[in-house]
Amino acid sequence: MGETLSVVIPYTPRPQFQDFHNRTQRWSVGVAHRRAGKTVARVNDLIKAAILCDKPEPRFAYIAPFYAQAKDVAWQYVKRFTAPIPGVVSNESELRVDLPNGGRIRLYGADNYERMRGIYLDGVVLDEYGDMDPRAWAEVIRPALSDRKGWADFIGTPKGRNHFCEMWERAQGDPEWFTQMLKASETNIVDAAELADARKTMTEDQFEQEYECSFQAAVQGAYFGREMTQAEKDKRICSVPWEPKIPVHTAWDLGIGDSTSIWFAQQVGKELRLIDYYESSGVGLDHYARELKAKPYVYGDHILPHDAEVKELGTGKSRKETLDSLGIRARIIPAQSVEDGINAARLLIPGAWFDATKCQRGVEALRQYRRDYDEKLKNFKSRPLHDWTSHAADAFRYLALGLRPSTAAKWEQPTVKWVV
Repeated sequence: MGETLSVVIPYTPRPQFQDFHNRTQRWSVGVAHRRAGKTVARVNDLIKAAILCDKPEPRFAYIAPFYAQAKDVAWQYVKRFTAPIPGVVSNESELRVDLPNGGRIRLYGADNYERMRGIYLDGVVLDEYGDMDPRAWAEVIRPALSDRKGWADFIGTPKGRNHFCEMWERAQGDPEWFTQMLKASETNIVDAAELADARKTMTEDQFEQEYECSFQAAVQGAYFGREMTQAEKDKRICSVPWEPKIPVHTAWDLGIGDSTSIWFAQQVGKELRLIDYYESSGVGLDHYARELKAKPYVYGDHILPHDAEVKELGTGKSRKETLDSLGIRARIIPAQSVEDGINAARLLIPGAWFDATKCQRGVEALRQYRRDYDEKLKNFKSRPLHDWTSHAADAFRYLALGLRPSTAAKWEQPTVKWVV
């Protein structure tokens, strides 16, 4: 008989995480205040699962919104807590550890989630899920769990009413989900004196979001947060009718090796109706031309940014010329600053109605589109954060800048509201 080897991992769970470690559900969502220790708890949960998994070649993953973030936040923890395991091998270049039982824990970034296509997983932690492109879960990570019946754990601190908030709300009362919310006022992990001091240098929204786990607090640095919150209060994010006799204008953000986003809008009196939204990546312009032609709309203007006139080295044609050849006669808007576009969009949103179903991804992007944050200087930069929200927000900026004078008149608050 082989000998049993006892390995002691230098981790003592905080009492607040005992219920999490003892959970039996396949799915888990945890909302926790800053410095609660949620990442340490999750890393150790992954290690335990990888050691005890009885499937051949177990595979577990920790995923952060960005690859560099995964390395900064979790890699040292993974190495530290697996170091006492005899025979463990760390791979710095791939941010993974290989365990003697054939198990593996690897770190990924959701900013390049396509890289994970084709892998299988027995368990995964998605840290700060609200900052990730939601397609990463739906299109890549969830399928990777299917054949091995793997589990998933979503964690984060609130950043407005985004897809993380929706997941938290859906999980409430569902017996297949473990849910946990840890507020600083209740855990006593951060003492009262420190919390009181934090309040002195933070806004109420910042404190409520970071320490009290409030999904209602405004997303810090969000460009359109106030306008989109008001749209929701006014019930202008609802079921929006399409008027077949009125032309549909489109506004595009053209990605190269990146996502391309398209808003579909109708101007009806003093209302701007956003009736549809489409986004894809990794496909040619002919794909988008087919998508437009497959829809039942009668089109007006197709609005493109100024760089669509730049000729590509490979073809010698601009993207505008390519679209023209595909039957999409587009109009180019002059180059303007990002700030001008953001201001134009802010003026447009108060008179806009958004279809809650067809424009769901675009609406979520507008809610979360925000200024980049300098972690070293602890202040916001003057430029937007480039993440999954950028494409929809850029296309909306072009719409705001490109509406013709007859449709870009001063928007007034509509008096008629549709019932969802």
